[in-house]
Amino acid sequence: MTSRRVLYIGGTGTISAACVRRSLERGDEVTVLNRGTSRRPLPEGVREVVADIRDAASVREAVGSAEYDVVSDFLSFTPHHVATALDLFEGRTSQYVFVSSASAYEKPPRRLPVTESTPLRNPFWQYSRDKIACEDLLVAAHRDRGLPVTIVRPSHTYDERLIPTLGGWNDLSRMRNGRPVVIHGDGTSLWTITHADDFAVAFTGLLGHPEAIGDAFTITGSHAPTWNAIYAWLAEAAGVSSPDFVHVASDTIAAFAPDLGPTLIGDKAHSMVFDNSKVTALVPEFGTTILFDEGARRIVEHYDAHPDLRRPDADRDALFDRIAAHGRSAG
Repeated sequence: MTSRRVLYIGGTGTISAACVRRSLERGDEVTVLNRGTSRRPLPEGVREVVADIRDAASVREAVGSAEYDVVSDFLSFTPHHVATALDLFEGRTSQYVFVSSASAYEKPPRRLPVTESTPLRNPFWQYSRDKIACEDLLVAAHRDRGLPVTIVRPSHTYDERLIPTLGGWNDLSRMRNGRPVVIHGDGTSLWTITHADDFAVAFTGLLGHPEAIGDAFTITGSHAPTWNAIYAWLAEAAGVSSPDFVHVASDTIAAFAPDLGPTLIGDKAHSMVFDNSKVTALVPEFGTTILFDEGARRIVEHYDAHPDLRRPDADRDALFDRIAAHGRSAG
């Protein structure tokens, strides 16, 4: 296996931290560029470059004349962000990997499973529309001047720190205290959920792969339980035998909590199942090895071991009380 010089823009988030670890295991020479403020420590062997990617001058000063085989960009969310990254690194890398989002695929989906040829269109969520605009810019740059770009589209990717429910830690706390926990819709829609360690296998397998240049890949795995199962596994892991689940229409939740509306109506309210055959053709070792029953146990164990993370949001807690009460009265 050939060692590569890989720069991670980000490198300490849920997905990128797992990819950094995997890159190190593969023998890559890994550099991480971020502001150096994350509470998640970098693994031994990683070179850290401290700079704000939104401040191009600070990045130029910190990076100097360094060149990389791969630049993996986890922190670009708008076309302006992408333009800044290209201004900094185009011509200094053999592959620029842009982390987009599977939420960019059309909502609601016309057919399942979703593939890379599914249209990109999400009228409900600005985040997704911005990712689509980023992709448009990059595809044009590849077509017009041969930018060596690879686009990856993860869906809901988690690790032991990320609770994938509407209320996060509030939901686990409410389960343990016998309080109602809100689940959107009837809880029977299928939701693809991917552990970051599994995602990292596919992602790092695309780094430096010549057939990945100029193409886009869905990376989600094949595990698509119902939302009811996701919440039930968390309850089981938390030691709650009879959780009080209340099902509330996504539109109703969005009316009570407008900040949750785009992620629900524009993503989580729909069954989302993906075809990963395109990425597995290039990275055959990729697959789903961690199901969410195990993922839920890891989450609960992590939060139980870190009291500083167990901080329910009182305002959000009161909001979920109101939503649950409305759901019960409407039912």
